[in-house]
Amino acid sequence: MYKILIVDDEINIRELLYQSLEELEEANVQIKMASNGKEALDIIYKEPPDLIYLDIMLPEINGYDICKQLKSDEKYNDIYIIMLTAKGQEFDKRKGIEVGADLYITKPFDPDFILNKTYKILNI
Repeated sequence: MYKILIVDDEINIRELLYQSLEELEEANVQIKMASNGKEALDIIYKEPPDLIYLDIMLPEINGYDICKQLKSDEKYNDIYIIMLTAKGQEFDKRKGIEVGADLYITKPFDPDFILNKTYKILNI
């Protein structure tokens, strides 16, 4: 079973991402959601996901710090992290890649692209 974690403080974005990915549940993919950085890390440490959709601007712990922390720990560094954020400046993208993000996508996003990319990443 594959696990996906959606981390965003905006409920509308979490719901849109979930709706974009929910057909994956038929392929035995579990989708969880977190609304802040601390909640995300609690879930990750308890049940590491295979893929994280991670916002940058989060309460408690920001997405850059979460990504950096996970990618520097060999127990979690193989989790595929997609930063999905409104921060679209080149500086922000560069920082996302520097902290270890596997992919950087800016909002608004194309739900079909998200779904197709997830199929490829999880090799389903």
